[in-house]
Amino acid sequence: MKKYILDLKVKSVEKMAGRYSLLKLTSDQPLPTMIPGQFVEVRVDGSAATYLRRPISINFVDKDHNEMWLLVAAIGDGTKHITSLVEGDNLNCVLPLGRGFTLPDSASQKFLLVGGGVGVAPLLYMGKVMADMGCQPTFLLGARSDKDLLMIDEFEKYGRVMVTTEDGSQGEKGFVTNHSILSNEHFDFIATCGPKPMMMAVAKYAHKAGIECEVSLENMMACGLGACLCCVEKTNEGNLCVCKEGPVFNIKKLLWLN
Repeated sequence: MKKYILDLKVKSVEKMAGRYSLLKLTSDQPLPTMIPGQFVEVRVDGSAATYLRRPISINFVDKDHNEMWLLVAAIGDGTKHITSLVEGDNLNCVLPLGRGFTLPDSASQKFLLVGGGVGVAPLLYMGKVMADMGCQPTFLLGARSDKDLLMIDEFEKYGRVMVTTEDGSQGEKGFVTNHSILSNEHFDFIATCGPKPMMMAVAKYAHKAGIECEVSLENMMACGLGACLCCVEKTNEGNLCVCKEGPVFNIKKLLWLN
């Protein structure tokens, strides 16, 4: 896909639970086509401690309003600076980058989209695209507590939403791999994004159950184009750049199951 370097205008910044913020960005020109699971590389201006762009998953694309949403966790200097932006500011982005998730071949396929923490971000746009195709995904979202759950109302627009919290404050208590839906229903495909231990647990469940599964890796990325080699992942096909050959991989390609 063709890549663009665009100065996008901040339309709004919504402070969410904890350290999270939702940025809605727009442009005077139509935004390029983006695939669920792809990401952008954001230039951080005005932060002396931030030299490299920051990779951020595409949370949602609202074609009617020509918007792209980014769900950002303010962790380091770069992301803290990004979440401090206000309406009218500009954010320079390289997009769209990477390979996205596989989409259903037919409306009859049952897809389970599993997310944890800020890893839920790319699953919202995937759910939207699937709903537009006539499919109804099931979302399985995990968090430490009900205060850490993100965008539940948005996810409910596009499919069923199941929740786990580690403290049992909402949904079922435990981790996503403990949710009863995994025992009570069969799915044709699982897509997951979140903390690596969570994704590895989901991958092992899917492998044991004979379910096709894709994971979105979050290796450290600098260039987003496969040039700097800092995001390399060992796979069955050798060392691959996550930013270029991923970030989405079928678990059969990874070494997690060996």
